[in-house]
Amino acid sequence: MTATDVPGLGDASTPLDLMDPEALRDPFGTYARIRAQAPLVRAAYPWGEPLWLATRYSDVKAVLTDPRLVNNPRNVPGMDLPHTYEQSLDAGGIPAEYVPYLVNSILSQDGADHMRLRRLSSRAFTVRRVKALRPRVTELAGRLLAALPDRARNGTVDLLEDFSYPLSMSVICEIVGIPEGERDQWHTWGSAFYTMDPSLLGSAVAGMVDHLHLLIDRRRAAPADDLLTGLLQARDEQGEALTDEEVATLVMTFVTAGNETTAHLIGNGVEALLTHSDQLTLLRSRRELLPRAVDELLRWCGPVHVTQPRYATEDLDVGGVGVRKGEQVIAVVGAAGHDPEQFSGPERFDITRDGAPHEGHVGLGFGPHYCLGAALAHQETEVALDTLLDRFPGLTLAVPPSALERQLFPGTWRLKSLPVHL
Repeated sequence: MTATDVPGLGDASTPLDLMDPEALRDPFGTYARIRAQAPLVRAAYPWGEPLWLATRYSDVKAVLTDPRLVNNPRNVPGMDLPHTYEQSLDAGGIPAEYVPYLVNSILSQDGADHMRLRRLSSRAFTVRRVKALRPRVTELAGRLLAALPDRARNGTVDLLEDFSYPLSMSVICEIVGIPEGERDQWHTWGSAFYTMDPSLLGSAVAGMVDHLHLLIDRRRAAPADDLLTGLLQARDEQGEALTDEEVATLVMTFVTAGNETTAHLIGNGVEALLTHSDQLTLLRSRRELLPRAVDELLRWCGPVHVTQPRYATEDLDVGGVGVRKGEQVIAVVGAAGHDPEQFSGPERFDITRDGAPHEGHVGLGFGPHYCLGAALAHQETEVALDTLLDRFPGLTLAVPPSALERQLFPGTWRLKSLPVHL
């Protein structure tokens, strides 16, 4: 079977436009049409080469676990493929000397190189360390919530700007080991980074990288119980340490990938609960459902819908569709979470939903590149919702649900703001 067998979907000559306004407005409807009619469909961004989208649950998991599909195009033998992410960073105004700190991340590594970095960095995200951090996350959340009434404008608070964003960045700074007195600057850099504005992006990345090298020097002289110290002290099987550049790159990945995602998971979660009164009432009365509720949020309204492209290192087959060497395949995890072949009544938001296992949603990835910070993101969202419900039991949306605006960027499901009445 090929995508051209299916009328109305992208084929080799007319790929699906990923910037199509309707696809951006209703990605779930677009996913449903693709999923029902074809295993893979050809699609394209206006600025890149056509690629394949995998939307069925089984195909998404296959893409995320097939070692013949790699994250780094330079690992495709015998082909000189462009690194589209590197090209976008160059165009984004980031000075050339800072581009490697983003391009050479653990997300762009494959095979033994990826496993080496993962083993060395995963020690900072063990279940024990994450659980030990919970009281501090609760304290940070409580501090932000206590300040919310003073930040109200005409009785309205933007929960993204005033709570979920600062909480997420504060937790990351806590883990990394950034002193409290220097965190405001990281909030500023983080905000500038996520605008993707070329006039702001370069200075933000340069500021973060330069400050990380300063902190690395400090931690080498005075170790502490934080991520930076752990990375500096880590050794691989050959007894070799990470270079300072590798340490800084890993931290940059945790900051740039983790902050935005967790902030919007919290925002999407609050929106989902405030627009589903039965689920909100149930969660208020049965807080033991919080872990399951967060999994359901990741399945039903996770902020990240796509993985980065995988590149075929040889001709292969995904779901009965032939993928040629060098072609890109994107796993649409947001579509997999709504696959009726895997989830009963997938459009229903149900915090009591049970699965086997309950994390089968793949909202945090799957396989070798499963999210390193998954336990932290899960716990942080639990704490955010728990403390928010306790502090403001009368929380409501300040606008009708239909008036909430979203960031119209392909592969994401994120609000521009979340105005609420406390």
